[in-house]
Amino acid sequence: MHRPAPSARTAPGNLGRRLVGGFFVMTGGVHLGIVAADPEFYRPFADDALFPFVRDAWAEVVMARPELYGLLLMAGEIGLGAALLAGGRAARVGWVGVIVFHLLLVLFGWGFLFWVVPALAVIVPLAVRDLRRPRRGPA
Repeated sequence: MHRPAPSARTAPGNLGRRLVGGFFVMTGGVHLGIVAADPEFYRPFADDALFPFVRDAWAEVVMARPELYGLLLMAGEIGLGAALLAGGRAARVGWVGVIVFHLLLVLFGWGFLFWVVPALAVIVPLAVRDLRRPRRGPA
């Protein structure tokens, strides 16, 4: 029995891109909830930062207007997720963005390695697979 080639919608690389994109859209929504409920929730986030300038900038800049920076974080995560969901050239920006986002988390403390290392172990191969896949038509 002949199996048809996976369509652009069902190709395995697309599933990973859609899952990561959907995850980032969802976590953007989490930040909306945090801002709506209590932006002070962000205050201790940089307590274990690796460098004093990160801790100081968090306290002096971000926590001066946590609702603004929480909404900017929300917009950034939703933007990266939407770029992945859109596919094509936008997906390249999305993949680079989510990888950089995870690498920057380590600035906030070594404990983030427990999330970042496994996350990147999944995200990087998905990104490579998706970006190496030939594109059909205008993207």
